[in-house]
Amino acid sequence: MIEAPPLLASFGAPLNAAVIGASGGIGGAFVELLASSPTIERLHALSKSRPTSMPAAAGWIPTDLQDEASIAAAAKAAGDKGPLDLVVVATGILHGGNGLTPEKTWRSLDADAFAKVFAINTVGPALVAKHFLPILARDRKAVFAALSARVGSISDNRLGGWHAYRSSKAALNMLIKTFAIELAYRNPSALCVGLHPGTVDTRLSKPFQANVPNGKLFTPTSAAGALCHVIDSLDIGDSGRLIGWDGRTIDW
Repeated sequence: MIEAPPLLASFGAPLNAAVIGASGGIGGAFVELLASSPTIERLHALSKSRPTSMPAAAGWIPTDLQDEASIAAAAKAAGDKGPLDLVVVATGILHGGNGLTPEKTWRSLDADAFAKVFAINTVGPALVAKHFLPILARDRKAVFAALSARVGSISDNRLGGWHAYRSSKAALNMLIKTFAIELAYRNPSALCVGLHPGTVDTRLSKPFQANVPNGKLFTPTSAAGALCHVIDSLDIGDSGRLIGWDGRTIDW
């Protein structure tokens, strides 16, 4: 029997990794998966509140996505342990309290809701990139990956609606492309990519799962596993792209 290669074998071992959004469904699955891999030497789990369950191999760093000072302090705490080989930003908001829900029409647009969605989906990951891109490893493959979404693709938008969420993810996609261009000059062996995990059985998708086709609703564990395989397959030519869980590039 041929033994499967270890997780993230393309990086070489040992790896230092950080997951932002460790208390969420996909982020928590990433932490569990990475903590179980022999290729990981050090794992930082970042979130505003401490995850209810966390593997012993991971170290928690409190991080508030809406507080740049908190993000900067988290980057320093992680970077002081050595350069990072992998940074995964697994955060996002689609609905929530105070009536926040995806818009079905432009008549539903609300400035406060728009600002909240952009703060979490766009500005937060951008500030994470500001402080974490500089501490990526410089002498080997390193990846900064942020969870985006297919609905952020302008060319793929055929249904309309979900104005704030779509536009916040489209803006994130532009940031990923822009960061990748700058990163190529500053750290030529590092990549910056967006990842589309598909529809995952988490709180974010819960109200909208009824219309998901059979076999297309993924568990957080399976989504994290698929995205790890995608990350492992990346080479420098993939930097600046939005890539789906199946390894296919999604057009902007």
